Amino acid sequence: MTTPAITREVDQLVTSQPSQDGDGVRIQRIHDFGGGLDPFLMLDELGSDRPDDYVGGFPPHPHRGIQTLTYVIHGGLTHEDHLGHSSTIQSGDAQWMHTGRGIIHSEMPLTDQQGLHAFQLWLNLAARDKLSEATYRDVRAAEMPTLGGHDASLVALGGRWENSDGDSVSGPLEALAGQGAVAHARLAAGGELALATTASTLLVYVFTGSLEIAGTPVPQGRLARLGSGEQLVLTSREGAQALLLSGEPHGEPIAHYGPFVMNDHAELEQALRDYRAGTFTD
Repeated sequence: MTTPAITREVDQLVTSQPSQDGDGVRIQRIHDFGGGLDPFLMLDELGSDRPDDYVGGFPPHPHRGIQTLTYVIHGGLTHEDHLGHSSTIQSGDAQWMHTGRGIIHSEMPLTDQQGLHAFQLWLNLAARDKLSEATYRDVRAAEMPTLGGHDASLVALGGRWENSDGDSVSGPLEALAGQGAVAHARLAAGGELALATTASTLLVYVFTGSLEIAGTPVPQGRLARLGSGEQLVLTSREGAQALLLSGEPHGEPIAHYGPFVMNDHAELEQALRDYRAGTFTD
């Protein structure tokens, strides 16, 4: 006799908060530098049909100790960095940076008829990787596989995803920190998406419509942190879109200052000294 899979329930709901970054770009932000979302640190949502909310973009700035994943729903972003990378991503595309020891980059917005809607996710690097070599990669929408549900679908940006029927896909970003996996879920009205997942950290951020997870409503602009179990079941009465994040915690100390995330204060001070001395990316 087969034992039914244990359905994961909502452990906590977190509301995104208005903020600004870069050159006055208005964003909705969720962050936890205390380890509550480990291995994830921060999720920014950029979304506006008013150019003044984002036209200044993100001029050149440094990072150390993290990975960033930028994903565009509509509009676009142009990336340039000190390593010589220069590229533009548009609707459905993503770009990933492993900042390691250091990278200096800029991201400037592009618009379409709907303005700009994009996300940037920060993933923490394990201590052993924080001073590793910086790398960068673009991923186009056509490279991302999809997984079906009942009037629902999932687009896999990175990591492995499996539905309740045993079908699975793996996104092209295979080196996300903390065994990370990222996906974009779409549910039509009355849709259901059931996924098999035992990841220690499992997060669902709803950015369109609303979802129900094991009887708990999750409205737009909320991040649901899931408790333990073996399957995630998403349903929606009106239709919804969400980002799904899973991973394994590093369980290490986190020290954060602006664009730097290290393990202790002394390492943050060293990052600042390196940046001011011009040896940050050496």
